[in-house]
Amino acid sequence: MTTASIASIAYRVEIRNGRHELTADEPLNLGGGDTGPTPDELLEAALASCTAITLRMYANRKEWPVTEINVAVYLERKDDKTIFTRNIQIEGTIDEAQKERLLQIAKACPVSKTLSGSIDIKTQIV
Repeated sequence: MTTASIASIAYRVEIRNGRHELTADEPLNLGGGDTGPTPDELLEAALASCTAITLRMYANRKEWPVTEINVAVYLERKDDKTIFTRNIQIEGTIDEAQKERLLQIAKACPVSKTLSGSIDIKTQIV
């Protein structure tokens, strides 16, 4: 479980999951203090980090000589549609077939599958 609490400092939100704490905020031009990533940036970070971890696990298991994986995610909203663009850079000596396999594995990371699937959000005041 993750909790988010906002008090009296504009849009600054303290996020906790029991083991870690981080801050989300809005930029100065939107009235925030810019003390942390925005919620959209955290969503981008979730997809980027999950992709990188999933690819690293797979490459390690296959013992492929991958030295570094960089993932950039861009979130864009158009009308009622949300578009995530994910650019993956893989350093190491791998062939085209391995790159294609890693592309397929990226689509299978848990966050990617969650964002691509049907989502229901149940909300209640407690």
